[in-house]
Amino acid sequence: MNPLTTWPLPEDFDGARAPVRGRRAELAFIEARLDSLARRDGGVVLVEGPAGIGRSRILVEASASARRRGMRVFQGGADPAEQFVPLGPLLEGLLSGEEPLSDAARLRDLATMPGQRFWLLQELGDRLREATRGGPLLIVLDDLQWCDDLTLLTFHTVAAGLSSHAILWLVAVRGGSVPPAVRTTLDRIRQAGAHELALGPLGDGAIAHLAEDVLGAVPGPDVLGVARRAEGVPLLLVELFGALRDEELVTIENGTARLSAGPLPIRPLPSVARRLDLLSDVARELVETAAAVGCPVTVGLLAELLGRSPAALITAVRESLDADLLTESGDHLEFRHELVREAVEAGLPLSLRRTLRRHGAKTRPKSAASPAEAPALPADGAERGDRAAVDRLRTAAAEVADTAPGPAAELTLRALELTAVDAPQRPRVIAETIPLLWQTGQPARAHHLGTSALSAGGLRPEDEARIRLGLARLSSQFDFCAAVRQARAGAALPGIPAALRARLLALLCLGLSLSGDDEAAEQAVGEALESAEAAGDRTAEATLMVVESAVHFRRMEWSEAFRRADRAGALAAGLGIVPSGWIPEALWQGFLLNAAGRSAEALAVADAGVRDSRNQGRAAATRMWLMSRARALLDAGRLADAQADAETAFAMSDELGTGNLADITLLYVMVRIALHTNDQEAARGYAARVRRMRSDNAPLVRDAGAWLLALLADFEGRPDRALAELDDVAPAGGRPFAAAPADAVDAPVLVRMALRAGAPERAARAVAVAERRAELNPDFTILAATAAHARGLLDNDLGHLLRAVRLYGECPRPLARASALEDAGRKLAATRVSEAVPYLDTALALYTRAGAERDAARVRRRLRAAGVRRQPVSAGYVKEWPELTASELRVARLVAQGLTNRQVAGKLSLSPHTVGSHLRRTFTKLDVASRTELARLVMSRDSAE
Repeated sequence: MNPLTTWPLPEDFDGARAPVRGRRAELAFIEARLDSLARRDGGVVLVEGPAGIGRSRILVEASASARRRGMRVFQGGADPAEQFVPLGPLLEGLLSGEEPLSDAARLRDLATMPGQRFWLLQELGDRLREATRGGPLLIVLDDLQWCDDLTLLTFHTVAAGLSSHAILWLVAVRGGSVPPAVRTTLDRIRQAGAHELALGPLGDGAIAHLAEDVLGAVPGPDVLGVARRAEGVPLLLVELFGALRDEELVTIENGTARLSAGPLPIRPLPSVARRLDLLSDVARELVETAAAVGCPVTVGLLAELLGRSPAALITAVRESLDADLLTESGDHLEFRHELVREAVEAGLPLSLRRTLRRHGAKTRPKSAASPAEAPALPADGAERGDRAAVDRLRTAAAEVADTAPGPAAELTLRALELTAVDAPQRPRVIAETIPLLWQTGQPARAHHLGTSALSAGGLRPEDEARIRLGLARLSSQFDFCAAVRQARAGAALPGIPAALRARLLALLCLGLSLSGDDEAAEQAVGEALESAEAAGDRTAEATLMVVESAVHFRRMEWSEAFRRADRAGALAAGLGIVPSGWIPEALWQGFLLNAAGRSAEALAVADAGVRDSRNQGRAAATRMWLMSRARALLDAGRLADAQADAETAFAMSDELGTGNLADITLLYVMVRIALHTNDQEAARGYAARVRRMRSDNAPLVRDAGAWLLALLADFEGRPDRALAELDDVAPAGGRPFAAAPADAVDAPVLVRMALRAGAPERAARAVAVAERRAELNPDFTILAATAAHARGLLDNDLGHLLRAVRLYGECPRPLARASALEDAGRKLAATRVSEAVPYLDTALALYTRAGAERDAARVRRRLRAAGVRRQPVSAGYVKEWPELTASELRVARLVAQGLTNRQVAGKLSLSPHTVGSHLRRTFTKLDVASRTELARLVMSRDSAE
């Protein structure tokens, strides 16, 4: 028998423990039916889907869940090689295993005795009724399409007769063509009210997770591009990824799995080979011939190639359809999956493949060619200088660039290989390749390609402008001033198309805004908008709306900033712009939401950005979204999660370094976390990076560096040096550092720093800015809260501090609220100790939940001074784990169960990098050196709870 066969998984891939990918809704449906069964409500659930889609895995998970509930489970499955065994699949499940039905021998005898069918059904029904007295039953029957007639009859007859009993029949059947007796059985149970669960292909996110499970690393865009050939079928995906790994066709760099150089060979797949083995000789020859022809094929052509009459192939065609290898498309036969066709073809001699392919090419109509074949044509024998091959590759790349930048980049790189050095179209191919390389995590390669082309000279203005456009986009992440230079030089070129010039001007304005040259950005945006409107380029308009929004934001006109940002997002959405491909609109929207204290919305935007960009294989966008999410997590008071995201984004750096965008986001996050957690070693390490920012050409980067150096100096107990760091910044043009930091919530921090340094006038300037910002934006509670907090600190006024506490309660910035609570408690403690304790206790709880150990320790000292002692507890409020945050504890417990980092990542919806980051800190905090030690410690502590 074949009870519940599971996927044939590659070596080292633990299928039994690997998480189920992409089936959350289906498993929830099964759980709901098991809940009903626990209430003694039975029935039939039919799980249906094509070969390899994961039906058996769903049955395995259902059986395991039922056993955990204490239910009795019977498992059986049909085998195509043993259909002659009467009632074999059902009896195998009911009469074997740990708890078989009673009197199994008699049931077996009745099944094999002629004329005993009636008594068999009666006996089997009685045994099952008797078994339900001890509790609900789950009866699992896999591969119904291969069941013998007696099994089919017994199943639907007994299931109908016992419909009022606590029995759930969980039955799986392959979709598509099935034998008539199976179809009749399906029709009957459907008419009787069976629940149906249809399994479809996996989505992009599940495919990426599955690749990570098998390969041991986050899949790169090229790997995900290859995975699309499996069309979302789990079994094919597992075998494909296993082949890539076993044949060393992938390399792992910085935690990312990428394809190695060289073409990917087609190869047999074990599951396809097994299905071929079940066919008759004639049916196998038919399937192999169809695979070699390589396109939708008529029965007439197959008959001609096989030397038979079409009528002689009737049985063979039906077999191939029943095996789910071929499917009908009009009057043609074609493979259900291209990867299956390739696997069948791989088992044929090369000479036979080529002969049959040529014959098929001569006879097939042009319309039958699959679009997917087009990109492969130039790779077959094309030589340098083949203009037609280059054009086909470029066209194919343009068609998939929005949804599959990795494969698109490979196509344009191949086109570049085939383009002569002096060919007139070569610069255009370079311009098309630069953004694709950048998006797929190869910015250094993209930068070298573009700068080499520019330095070689001799470019037509339009070609040069397009190359500079690509370099400006790339530099918008790494070097703000370089983005300005490239965009300005490109826009100044004569005779370039209006739309191209509009996009260059838009990037010029964006670069000016990013670099902090607000005046220049404001002056340039008017001309750029006119160009965009004249050219009818809404993409440029959307980017310019972001710039205008940023200008209004820095003018303290937040409502207008939000209106412009919303318009930018609407423009981008209306154009169908892929957010993960070019994302200033979405990133800026997330920044504004977070600045306004709308952390949940900011996190939702960032979560969607990380998920979508990762699924599409856009490494550059994934890194930028991780930066955005790290900042949102910090402000949401989730320090451990913020640190993990920031470390993951740092790990994705390449030869171009971290870049300006990372400097002003990730370093801010990492420095603030170090300060809140009292990580002095980390703080010292960040100081060197931050000091490098002080010499950057971009004013915004210099200002951000000065603020971070000030925070670090204040952390070391040198507030006077902190103010000096701010005053030392003297950008070109003599613009002094702003009276308050860019983040409004940092205003009280600056006030406190200035007061400690004995500079009340500096504190007063910061308060004035905070109050002016709040006055101009009455609809933003966060600004009123920070202004009240800053004023309360400057004037040492309890009323303002209590108002800040109340206002912070209306916007989810827990660390800012905890700070105001602490300040109010400190003020009250001077005269009314008992009233101070609730404020300090609430501040302590917020700090503890966030994982801000330094702040929590400081509040505990204040409470001790007030005569109250509070014991340290962990961020998760688990007294047995005072060392760990809640996130670290979740990871530790799963690792202690034996799960790998990849499996933990799947369960917690994190990346393996993030899990590794949590685990490293856990080992350090708990002073353990191995997973074994961690498991022992978890077991001993948790058993004591």
